[in-house]
Amino acid sequence: MVLENLPLLTIGDTGWGDELLAGCLVTLELAFCALAIGLVLGLLLAGAKLSKYAVLRGFGEVYTAFIRATPEFLILLLVYFGSERAIQSLLALVGLPISFEMPRFVAAVIGLAAIFCAYAAEVFRGAYLAVPHGQIEAGIACGMSSWRVFHRIRLPQMWRFAIPGLGNLWMVLLKDTSLAAVIAVDDLLRQAKIASESTRAPLTFYLAAGAIYLLLTGVSDAARERLERRAQRGLARAQG
Repeated sequence: MVLENLPLLTIGDTGWGDELLAGCLVTLELAFCALAIGLVLGLLLAGAKLSKYAVLRGFGEVYTAFIRATPEFLILLLVYFGSERAIQSLLALVGLPISFEMPRFVAAVIGLAAIFCAYAAEVFRGAYLAVPHGQIEAGIACGMSSWRVFHRIRLPQMWRFAIPGLGNLWMVLLKDTSLAAVIAVDDLLRQAKIASESTRAPLTFYLAAGAIYLLLTGVSDAARERLERRAQRGLARAQG
C-alpha cells in the first residue's frame, strides 16, 4: 500500500513532496528561533536561580515548577490565546481601537522558547556549579574583574559542561515543534496531516514525516557529538 502511494511524495502538481519540504522548513525555522530565544532566557533564568536575592530565586523556582507541571500542548494554547487577549486588553486600556491578532508562528516560537528555557536553565545552573571554584579564585587573585572572570574562565567551561544537556533539549525541541500544528502553523506534521486527509493515504504521509524527523534528529545528534569533541580538545591536551 505504501509503495503504491510513493508517487504522492513527488515534487510537483501531482505530488505532495514540495508541501512536506515547505513544512520541514517551517519546522526548522520554529526550532532555531525558539532555540535562540530559549538560550538567552535560559541563561537569565539560571542567573535568577543562582542569585543572592530571594525574590529572583523564588521566581526562577516557581517558573521552572510551572513549566514542568504543565503539558507543552497547554502552554502553546495559553501563549496563543492568552497573549492575544492580554495585548488586546492593553490596547483598549490605553484607548487604541486596534484589533490585534497574534501571529501563529510568533506564538509557537514564544511557547516553545518558554518551555525550552525552563529546562535549559537547569542545564546552565548545573554547568555553572561544575566549574572548579579554584579557577575562579585564581582569576580573582590575578586581578581580573568579575565580568572578565565570568567571560574568560567560567562561561567557556560552562558551555563544555552544558553541550550534552543542551543537545538533548534541542532534540526534544525539534520534535515538540509538531505541537505548533494545534494552532494551525503549517509545520511538517500539519502538512502531512493535510496531505493524508486530501489523499486518504495517512500511513504514507505520516511515515514520510517520521522519516524526515528521523533525518533531522540524526543530523542534530551528529552535530552535537562534533561540538562535544571540539569542546573537549583543549581539555584533552591539558590532561595529556
